[in-house]
Amino acid sequence: MKIGVCKESTETRVAAVEETVKAFKKNGHEVFVQSGAGAAANVSDENYRQAGATVLPTLKDLLASAELVLKVQPPTDEEVGLLRSGTILVSMLAPLTNPGLAAKLAAAGVTGFSMESVPRIARAQSMDVLSSQASVAGYKAVLVAANKIGRLMPMMMTAAGTIQPAGVLIIGAGVAGLQAIATARRLGATIKAVDTRPAVKEQVESLGAKFVPLAVDHQQAQDAGGYAKDLGEEFYKQEQDIVAPHLKGCSVVICTAQIPGRKAPLLITEAMVKTMAPGSAIIDLAAPAGGNCSLTKVGQWVEAFGVSIYGPANLPAEMPALASTLFARNVATFLNELIKDGQVKLDLNNEVIKGMLITHEGKVVHEATLKARTGQGGKP
Repeated sequence: MKIGVCKESTETRVAAVEETVKAFKKNGHEVFVQSGAGAAANVSDENYRQAGATVLPTLKDLLASAELVLKVQPPTDEEVGLLRSGTILVSMLAPLTNPGLAAKLAAAGVTGFSMESVPRIARAQSMDVLSSQASVAGYKAVLVAANKIGRLMPMMMTAAGTIQPAGVLIIGAGVAGLQAIATARRLGATIKAVDTRPAVKEQVESLGAKFVPLAVDHQQAQDAGGYAKDLGEEFYKQEQDIVAPHLKGCSVVICTAQIPGRKAPLLITEAMVKTMAPGSAIIDLAAPAGGNCSLTKVGQWVEAFGVSIYGPANLPAEMPALASTLFARNVATFLNELIKDGQVKLDLNNEVIKGMLITHEGKVVHEATLKARTGQGGKP
């Protein structure tokens, strides 16, 4: 296969690094890289050449040479226009929140695989970009907060007296939340974690945090894939009442509660922010999906009632070298599943391939994307 690696237009990460390029070459593939693709992730054009790739000057040159194209972010309309019919695209495609893109890829004759759509099964864990990138985001979120609050995280005994540890509240104990717990724990904070899923209690406590339970049974709280379910506005108002008293003793709140393809649940209201101590910080990782805090603005710091609120648009991109390595490994593992004997094999009996295939032969073939498109007024 002729594999092409794109330079992202609004992203610091890259979909292939030296390590994975070498693996592609070892498997007999040709690799083309757009010049500058890895610059922000500390992978130079020369690094790619030494790994065995051919570096091409422009995106147009790259797409004219590649049969299979790797990206991080969904392609722009301009990029879709440059993709040749028959091209295979492996990228994050946001199929549930942007089903219109799937229609454009289908019209362009592109076979599109969405890295966000990896099934939640054991053998697909090594392909799961949502988990790998969430882990980076959870770690970084705590560091951003620790830097912002201007106080020490651990308990310290000094000649001037004892300094109590910072209190941290984690809302949502998925991959990002669990990594945030582990990071805050290493920094010496005391931690509480809230989640709708009783099944995560053991994981939370194993990391040294106190689990704050909610009155919801296991079957209601998560879907078959283990993701949190939308439990309705009334339930989230009840959850606000449970979260509220825990905010008062916290210096840091990390919000991670999200529902795939849906608006993030509102869990912290303006009135609740008012109760927090001045100098506290909220890092809302759910910002791109609407945010868990009513005052969150995507990509901005907001100061309200002495509390700093940050809604990062793409926190993994703030650690591009590590995030790119993890993302590239996920992609490479998927390609090992997809490519057999040097050719792409669309085995629709393979639940990984079927679950990630969004467009093929001029059609949108992903069931959930079709439903999302219909729900937004598009044609099925």
